[in-house]
This record gives sequence, structure tokens and C-alpha cells, in this order.
Amino acid sequence: MASPDKVAAVKELTQSLRDADGVVLTDYRGLTVKQLQELRRSLGEGASYAVAKNTLTKIAARDAGVELDESLLVGPTAIAFIKGDIVEAAKGLRDFAKANTPLVIKGGFLDGKVLDADEIRKLADLESREVLLAKLAGAMKGNLQGAVSLFSAPLSQTARLVGALEAKRAEESPAAPAEAPADAAPDSASDDAAPESASDDAGTEG
Repeated sequence: MASPDKVAAVKELTQSLRDADGVVLTDYRGLTVKQLQELRRSLGEGASYAVAKNTLTKIAARDAGVELDESLLVGPTAIAFIKGDIVEAAKGLRDFAKANTPLVIKGGFLDGKVLDADEIRKLADLESREVLLAKLAGAMKGNLQGAVSLFSAPLSQTARLVGALEAKRAEESPAAPAEAPADAAPDSASDDAAPESASDDAGTEG
């Protein structure tokens, strides 16, 4: 029978996994207590960082309904539980790992998708959620209601929406004048149906 301490630890880990918008698992071997404190500060206000036993993390992930790659649970593990701006925390982890080589980013998950270390580093290269939303709001040309509806969207969905919007705007931007055949069919614009449907799909993501 598991000890009360282990039961309590699993319960706490399970709740943290359920509450987090994203999770990053790291190997912290070689870091001092002072460095761990600095790392916690670098993650931003919406993130916490805690050392966790691999066996308990495996049980907690199962209890939380999280599909976690068990290959990440090898060696000492500390977990960043992130709420809010995933990009800010990813940047903090990436930059800290560059300055403090003992820290190794193993991988994690976001929006139910398992991420490897390279994907987390790519996530750190994105602009922050606030910047993406500001650009999207501006690009919507005053459609305030549509912009506001996206503020609760997960970051990955917002990024996809921005990409879809930029593609749509590129399709609609005036191209260099070209001599069209005199007998060009007036309904030729209907060939652009695919970009329209892409825009519709993007609108439903949020």
C-alpha cells in the first residue's frame, strides 16, 4: 500500500497536470539551489517549477488523463507547470538552459499534444500571446467582437489563426497589374473558394 505522503504527492501532481495549459519536463542535474530559484523566476508569473519522482509522475499523468511519453521520465525530473503565456515560459527555459548547461529540456505537452525538446525550442521563438493577439486584432480592421472572442483561445490555436489570416490577406492583396484576356470569364474569382474555406476554418478554431 502506498504511503500517505506518496498518495498526497500523486494527488498534487495530478491536479497540477490538469490545471496547466502546458507542461515542460526537464533534467535538472547539476543545478544549485540558487540556480533553481533563478529558473523559477525566469518562467514568469504564470508558471511553477517542481522536482517530481518519475514513478509518481507516471501515475499522476494516467490519473489526469494526460498522454505523456514515458521516455521523458528517465533520470531526475523537474516539471514546469505553465498557465497563461506558454511562449514566455518556453523562452525562459530556453534562455536559462543556454546560460546554465546542466539544465536539459526533455519535452512536454501543449493542448494535449506531446512535444519534443526541439518543438519547445521552436515554441520559444514565437512572439508572445499578447503580440499575436494585438496583430490579429489590428488585422481584423476594427472587427472588435471577433478579436475579443479570441482572447480566451489557447496560444497554439491563436498562432494558427494568425497564420490563416495572413494567408488570406495575401490572397486578397492587390497583385501587380496584368493584362487579362478580353474574353476572361467574369466568374473566375470563384476559383478562390479554397482560401475562403480556410478562413472559415480558422474562424472556428477559436
